[in-house]
Amino acid sequence: MLRSLRFRLPALFLAAIALAFLVATLIALGLFQDYTRTETLNELRREARGLAQLYSESAVRVSDEGKAVPTFAAASLEAATGDRIFYVGLTAFPGGEDTGLTRLTPADVGADLSGSRIRTFEFTPPGEERELLAASYPLRPGGPNTPPFGAIVVAKPQTELRDAWVTLISRLAFAFLVGLAVVGALSWYLSRRITGPVLALSKAADQIAEGRYDVKVPDVPSGDEISHLADRFGQMAARLAEAEELERNFLMSVSHELRTPLTAIRGHVAALREGVVTDPDLAEESLTIVAEEADRLGRLVGDVLDLAKLDAHRFTVLTEEVDMERLCERAYSTFTDEARRRGIEYERSAADAPVIVTDGDRVLQVISNLLSNAFRWTPDGGRIDLALDARNGSVTVDVADSGPGIAAEEQERIFRPFWSRDGRGTGLGLPIARELALALGGRIELDSEVGRGSRFRLVLPARRVV
Repeated sequence: MLRSLRFRLPALFLAAIALAFLVATLIALGLFQDYTRTETLNELRREARGLAQLYSESAVRVSDEGKAVPTFAAASLEAATGDRIFYVGLTAFPGGEDTGLTRLTPADVGADLSGSRIRTFEFTPPGEERELLAASYPLRPGGPNTPPFGAIVVAKPQTELRDAWVTLISRLAFAFLVGLAVVGALSWYLSRRITGPVLALSKAADQIAEGRYDVKVPDVPSGDEISHLADRFGQMAARLAEAEELERNFLMSVSHELRTPLTAIRGHVAALREGVVTDPDLAEESLTIVAEEADRLGRLVGDVLDLAKLDAHRFTVLTEEVDMERLCERAYSTFTDEARRRGIEYERSAADAPVIVTDGDRVLQVISNLLSNAFRWTPDGGRIDLALDARNGSVTVDVADSGPGIAAEEQERIFRPFWSRDGRGTGLGLPIARELALALGGRIELDSEVGRGSRFRLVLPARRVV
């Protein structure tokens, strides 16, 4: 369970969210600490400035008007602001000390407040344990240009800042838990959407590994990568099933193709050995048949070997000067007797007589395979044309027939090894022809329509010898 993708995906999502929350919390907490400290100090400075002005004005009135020393409600001010108010320095009001302010010495605050500017600092009042964050403002009863003789100190406990931080952390933690629950539910849902088809594909792969290619591939209509994978997997399963069918057809075809000449050879050899055939002419005919069937076997074995070499890229191409007109004449003459016997209108034409540097035997093999395929599918009394031309830097050899034509969905399939439209033959002629054409630097093009015949075109690079 813990090693399954269905568990690991949500766990990975949740771990990523938790890490992102931790980083965001640390950043937010640091920014919030700086912000609250800055705002608190600004607030303390404003209060210290205001109280210093208030006490300075009161001290001036007491001195000028000879009034009694007023008693300031320091406790009320502290209750209203939530801050602590202290006084450091000389007597603020001549003739009296009853100001309501808590008196401190510079040693108590741990700072020198005799300067003429506002200061911020931290200290712990005598007899207390809580540390305070404070701001002081100089007291000048004689005006802004007179030297200060004391300072008003406004302070706030540090614990209030920490309480604000704790409140922020608690709210972030609550938001994290809610977000984690939402993300967990979404990640679990997404993991099931992702791993469901993957598990189905895994089961289908197990069935294919057991040789069962008729598996049902899950339908994933989402159009994402999983859908693409399922689609390609289905195509792979279909190709494997087709390959298995082709293999069976190949074995049956090769068995038939091998058995037929072997049976003929075995029969004629037995008749010659046992003296059944005594007439010299009949014996010569039997030997001719044996030789032809042996050649037939040799061609079948050669086709299989050629295909294996081409698939393994161990095929060697020779280079020589090749007269394409003479080569086409050789290929053409090979099938003249069959064309005459079957009443097929068999024509050859050459618009040019190019000489190129290539492997002549392999080019002859390609053209012969194309002609053999044309004669196989052209009915008696039909027509086959062999045409040679050179244009646009290429040499083309066209083999056109009046056969049944090839449907569009089969035009790629006929070049696959061991595939035959009628289930007869080995299905190696066209695949070998195409692979040889590619090895020679050319290609084979097909133009066909059902009911109107086919045209196979061999295209080779024209490298004329001057």
